[in-house]
Parts: sequence; structure tokens; C-alpha cells
Amino acid sequence: MPELRRGATSNRWVIVAPERGKRPSDFERKGTGLAEQRPENCPFCSGNENMTPPEIYRIPEGAEDWHVRVVPNKFAALQDYESPGREAIEGFFDRMHGLGAHEVVIETPDHAAALPNLPVEQVKRVVDAYIQRLSTLMENPAFRYVLLFKNHGREAGASLLHPHSQIIATPIVPQEVRNSLSIARSYYERKERCLFCDVMLAEIRSGARIVEETDDYVSWTPYASRFPFELVIYPKAHSHDFTTLTEEQRWGLARILKGTLARLLQLVGDVPYNFVLKTTPNPVPRPGKPGYWTTLPYDYHWRIAVMPRLTQVAGFEWGTGFYINPMLPEDAAAALRDVDVS
Repeated sequence: MPELRRGATSNRWVIVAPERGKRPSDFERKGTGLAEQRPENCPFCSGNENMTPPEIYRIPEGAEDWHVRVVPNKFAALQDYESPGREAIEGFFDRMHGLGAHEVVIETPDHAAALPNLPVEQVKRVVDAYIQRLSTLMENPAFRYVLLFKNHGREAGASLLHPHSQIIATPIVPQEVRNSLSIARSYYERKERCLFCDVMLAEIRSGARIVEETDDYVSWTPYASRFPFELVIYPKAHSHDFTTLTEEQRWGLARILKGTLARLLQLVGDVPYNFVLKTTPNPVPRPGKPGYWTTLPYDYHWRIAVMPRLTQVAGFEWGTGFYINPMLPEDAAAALRDVDVS
């Protein structure tokens, strides 16, 4: 029977309708839709560095042969301005300059590689690049939020096959993030505990939706998953800021991120997916707002959300804000747990 579920960290309702669902093996393996692209025409391949804007960062720094490169997005959503240029339009609307930054993290020189198939040492280098770029961008007080995300496959928003992820810094904190922050702060005010830590502990104690647990991280399928095989990865130690990871924690994240994506790849094939880092807004003080997100170290918890694109978002979802998930998260977790990624 269908049921409505609401998650604790988002207040978003989801319809779980398993009778509409399929077994993991029944999902159509569409691939990324980008297989026709060739290395000789790829701007992200080694040897084609002149096809991208001048790079911002590389690992190793200063070396001719690189493992990871970071470059400005050639078709940037936001760009540099001297000021935000805030103004009112016709009394009801707000406008400001498209202030921000938009970068591409090229995860490997290898055109045909995929993040879950890379050696863990290479995934660790990618994590290092993420942290370096987020830390640097957050030094700019005009950037109030920095979003890291990966689009894998055409249906997930990617236009290039070569493994890459993106970082966008914005001059406002997005409403989706504000909602999550407000829920977390309200919970902490009532209970003096981190909401995300409480959810994580409840999931570990239940075990029904846990996919993998290590010393430092745990992954599971959320109770109110919007998509089949949707996953979250949490650090087990309370932390609001992704950029503060120690060397050991970076290695741990590289292992569970690689393993999580490898489970998906083996179970449902090379399907399109997105992953998104949910981390703290820039905590730089704001003029006239002395209390601006000052409770973040206590009530917020960074995590990564992984969303395979196995179902279509259509009119009902756009009209209501509800999602229809044809697979019970508990069944998805069981199937993912059974995948051998050793």
C-alpha cells in the first residue's frame, strides 16, 4: 500500500508507492547518454589544457603532469563583480548582479574513467581539491554559500562525459539551505542536540536503511527518499564545516564515497546521478546581523546526498512539491548492502 513519509531534516513529504516499483534489476540501464564523446575533442583530457580557461589549481601544484585540475567554468552561471548591486525593481522585486564564482573540478586526466572506478588515492586527491577550493572561496565575504555538486550523465545535467564536478559560490544563502538551517536551529533550541546527529543515531540503531558503516562515516537510504536508491553520507563525528576535515577523515570520505558510487554502479549500471555536498554557509560576520548563523557549530552537520536519476520528475511533483518513489528505502538499502565492493 502507498504511504506518505516526511523526513526530519527537510519537512518534505514523499509518497512511497512500492506497488509502482520494480526490482533493482528491472530498472532500465540507460547509460550516461554521452558515450559518443571522444578524448581528442574533450577539453578536460590531458594534452587539451589549452581548451579550458586558465586553470585555478592543480594537484600536484606546479607539476607538468597533473592528477586533478580546477578551472573556471567556460559558461559560468555567475561571475565577478565589484559589488552585489542590490536594488528594488518596481517596488515588489529585487535584483542584484550575477556575483559569484563557477569552477569545474576535473577529477582525473583519464577520459574513460569514472569516480567509483578510480583508485582510492585518486578519490582522496579529488576530496583534497574540493576542500582547497571551498576554503579559498569562503575567504571572500561576498560569497555567502559555496555549493559543490556532481552531475553524472546527460539526464543529470552533465554535458561532458569526462569525470568532473562543479563548485558555485553565490552571494545569497539559497532558500533550500535556509530551510534546513532553520529546522536544525529550531531543533537545537528545543533539545540542545544536533538534529542530524539524532537522525544518524536513530538510523544506526534501527539498521533497516543502513548501507555501510565505517569508523568515521555512515551511509543510508533516507526514510523519506525521493528517488530509488537515494543515499546520504554522514560523518559520524559532529561537524558543520566540510573544509575542516583532518587527513584521516579525508581518506575515510574517499573510501566511502568511492564505495557508495561503486555499489550503485554494480547494482543498477552506469545510470545518471547527482551528488550534492550540504555544508555550512560562509560564517563571515554580516553588517547589521550580529546573530547571523552563529549557532552553526552546534546545530548543523555537513553531509553528502546522492540521487540516482531512475525516475522522472513530472507534473505532479512540480505542482505539489511531493515526490513519488516507487521503491521502499528499506528495500533499496538491502539491495545496496548486498553488493560486494571489496
